[in-house]
Amino acid sequence: MKLDNFLNKKIKITQVKSGSKLKDKQNKNLIGLGLRGIGSSAELKVDGSILGMIKKVYHLIKIS
Repeated sequence: MKLDNFLNKKIKITQVKSGSKLKDKQNKNLIGLGLRGIGSSAELKVDGSILGMIKKVYHLIKIS
């Protein structure tokens, strides 16, 4: 899935894997996206900064 297609649109992201054993930067990206644990979801309007954070933790989230 190409993430650039989502610019300026609202998406819903859900955390599907744990962030407990991640590097500190990745964990802070999850918190910055509004995800606090497995199963938590957030609706975000995608811009450049959000897109960068999603790319860092893409393996831990599901986008719908």
